[in-house]
Parts: sequence; structure tokens; C-alpha cells
Amino acid sequence: MAAASQLFQVIRGMELARIWPRARFLCQTCCQFSHPCDANSGPKQHTWRGYRTSQAWHTYYLTPPQVNSILKANEYSFKVPEFDGKNLSSVMGFDSNQLPANAPIEDRRSAATCLQTRGMLFGVFDGHAGCACAQALSERLFYYTAVAMLQHETLAELESAVEAGRPVQPVLQWHKHPNDYFSREASRLYFSSLRTYWQELLDLSTPGEGPDTAEALLSAFKRLDSDISLEAQVGDPNSFLHYWVLRVAFSGATACMAHVDGAELHVANTGDCRAVLGIQEPDGSFSALTLSNDHNAQNEEEVRRVRAEHPPSEARTVVKQERLLGLLMPFRAFGDVKFKWSIDLQRRVLESGPDQLHNNEHAKFVPPNFHTPPYLTAEPEVRRHRLRPQDRFLVLASDGLWETLHRQEVVRIVGEHLTGVHQQQPVSVGGYRVTLGQMQGLLQERKARISSTFEDQNAATHLIRHAVGSNEFGAVDHERLSKMLSLPEELARMYRDDITVIIVQFNPHVIGAQ
Repeated sequence: MAAASQLFQVIRGMELARIWPRARFLCQTCCQFSHPCDANSGPKQHTWRGYRTSQAWHTYYLTPPQVNSILKANEYSFKVPEFDGKNLSSVMGFDSNQLPANAPIEDRRSAATCLQTRGMLFGVFDGHAGCACAQALSERLFYYTAVAMLQHETLAELESAVEAGRPVQPVLQWHKHPNDYFSREASRLYFSSLRTYWQELLDLSTPGEGPDTAEALLSAFKRLDSDISLEAQVGDPNSFLHYWVLRVAFSGATACMAHVDGAELHVANTGDCRAVLGIQEPDGSFSALTLSNDHNAQNEEEVRRVRAEHPPSEARTVVKQERLLGLLMPFRAFGDVKFKWSIDLQRRVLESGPDQLHNNEHAKFVPPNFHTPPYLTAEPEVRRHRLRPQDRFLVLASDGLWETLHRQEVVRIVGEHLTGVHQQQPVSVGGYRVTLGQMQGLLQERKARISSTFEDQNAATHLIRHAVGSNEFGAVDHERLSKMLSLPEELARMYRDDITVIIVQFNPHVIGAQ
């Protein structure tokens, strides 16, 4: 294993933040506006009991059980129930996990079964400038989607029940880790906005006609972003809720969501989270099919779209240094009203807002070259895919994973873990000069990696272990993994991003019969 200094050189090229400069990010208390962080402050000394300290980098050498404890802290698994000994669903189950780099983590995840319609929903939400917007999406977007897919008659029953004060039939069954919480204080506000949405859908729908899934996803994304903006403009008599809706609106989040109903798979994506399908080839190997497009500067079509929406005079400033207005990496996102509202509207909302906002530099900051808003949209790209028996799993993940592992490597790691079949490839040294002793060590590492495959029962945990701990030869190195997981909070975000992964495993027998 290379020395710590070499480790940092290897990963120095990773993105440091979604919004530049990092010193303007929101601070350590979850979702709270605060003073700008001191970007020049050095690593703090820690004296945690039980860890051996490396004085050079203030990291800690973790034992394998300690590494496992960190990696498995947020893992969650769900298996679809069987009926009469058979799984009648196209989804066998899913594994999910999160590994924070930010403190607190800005990613969120959600999974749920639709109760009034068919199918399951899965979503990954990557927040920036705080976790408030991602938190709101994790609680609300599935409800908007489920309501948008309801038949006219079911919408009428929902409204009738609310009008009469009767209990409302649930539309979702959530599958959540205990750490995936709900904001109880905002539940009444959220329900009010959701009800207004279904009332409008009821007026627009026709009895006997079912909504199109792709159109429902598009409508849900756009309507929720609109409600986030409207709630922040209107405010709330409750000071806590007023502050909360502003925190949601002024932070931002990208979203990648999948809806699986039988053999029908729809993926809706806004931003740079990603959905990749794992396909098992006849020879047993796995190939990757990307079902979403990243909305950032690496997507030339997206750059052309953004530039076409603004005057030619802004052609050089609307996308600058591969960021929107030189600041924001994703070109589509929820929230982020600083890139959507006029300057006058921003000032009016902030002046009438809680006192906590008046001295907040992040909230008051106006992006440069801000002339013709909105510059940002939450409108998703929706892709439909009909599942085949060889489509074995779907990986939904935030960009913290994709910045670390190539999509083909992701599906290989997951596929081999799920099937227990390992495709032995020649050991590659990537141009490095190695001795016979080093080559022997690489072969022994590969053998050990295969024997320890089932150390992780959760496929998402297994994937994150590789994303964080793989060395330059593709092998999981415990020393590297220990150092990466023991970085102090103020250093961790400099070398990796939050990672959130959901792996949905499909049932080929059910899919093949449909």
C-alpha cells in the first residue's frame, strides 16, 4: 500500500464540491444557515479512544471490525414477500446504503411500494448547500408521483374522504432505514400542498382513463419544485416552518428515481445522479446500460440547451468553468431558487423572512452575470425500458459513486457479488513496473477478495467498500479503506463525496413470463 501522501495524490483530482467556493457551504448543524465555514482552518486534533493515530495526517488506523461497523451503519435490505412460496413480483428485493463525507450527510434515499396502483418506487437525492432540499424530496416526491398515477375515481375517493373527515387510504408503504426520518413539523404543510395538487389532477382527469407513467413522473417533478418555490414565497405563520421552507428552497438537490411495474421500468432523472442497468450476458459476464443522462457540462446537448434559453450576449457566462454561471455543477436541480428567482424577488423574500437569514451571506449572495433568470429547471428526462430476463439489477446512485468507479466496474462488482460467479480477468498493473514479489501479492489479494465476497450480505455495502477502498490495481486495500474512513470531518469532503446506493434485484422468471 502506498504512503498516505501518495494516497492523497491519487485522489487529488476528485471534485471538491458542487457549489464553488466551498467556504460558502452551510455548516455542521443539519440544514441550518450559518456563517461561512473557515476554509483556511487546519485539521483538528482528535483523541478518540480505541484508534491508533497517524500524527502526519491525523487519521486513525481502523481494525476490520471497526471498518465494517462504519460501512454497515446505514445499510438496509428488503425482500419482496412471497405468496404460496412464490414471488409474484418482478422485483425480488433491494439493498441500499449510504456513506457520509459531509457532516451531516447531504444525500437522501427512499424506497416504497405503491398501494393504490402497482409497482415500486426507488429514489436517490443528492443535496448541495445543505441537506434541507434533499430531505424534502425524500419525503414528498414519491407522494406526488403516486398521486399523479392514480385513476380519476381513486382521486375522487381521496378527496371525498378528506372532505368528510374520514381516514385516507394510504398510497405508499415505505421501506426505510431508522435513520431515514420524516419532518413531522412540516407534515401538515406538505399534505396541504399535495391535496391541492390532487384536486387539480382530479379536475383535469377523465373517468375511466389511466394516466401515462412517463407523463405522471414529469408532472410530479415539476409540480413539487413549483410547490417548494411557492411555499418559500408565501411563508408560514409558524416561525419554524417559515424558516424551514426557506432552507429547503435556498438549498438544492438532484434526483434520480425509478418506477418498476411488472416488466415496465421508468427512470426519471434531474441532475447528475445516475441509473445503470446490470445485464447478464450469455457467457455469465455483466454489461452496463445507462438509463439516465447526467445534466452537467460533460453533456454537450445539455450545454446547448442551457445556452439556447438565454440571449447570445450570455453565451460565455451562462456556462463558465464547466458550471452554471460559474457556480453550480448540475444544470438541473430542485430548489436552488437563487438560480430561478429574480433578484428583486429574492430580496423581498429574505427581507420578510426570519431574523436568522438577515446576516446569512449564502442567502444574500447573488450569482455573477445574473441577467435572465431562471437559469435552472427541475424538469426530468424520463426513459422507459422494458425489462428482459437478462436484466438482473438496477443501480441507482449519487455521483459520489460514479466519480470513483466506472459503470462497467460497478455492474461487474455487483453482478459477481449477487451471483457468486467471478470472471477471472488477467491481473492488470496499468503500466506500473512491478516485481515478481509485488505480482505475487496482487494475485494473493485477488484470491483473498474472492474468498471474502460474502463478508457483505448487502450488495450496496459491498459496492461502497470497493468504491472507497480499491487501490490502483482494483483490489480492496484495508489500509487505504481505513485511512479513507478515518479522515476527520473537515478533510473527508476534500477527498470524496457522500455516496448513496440503491441496488434493485429483478426476478427473471417473473419477467420472462410476462
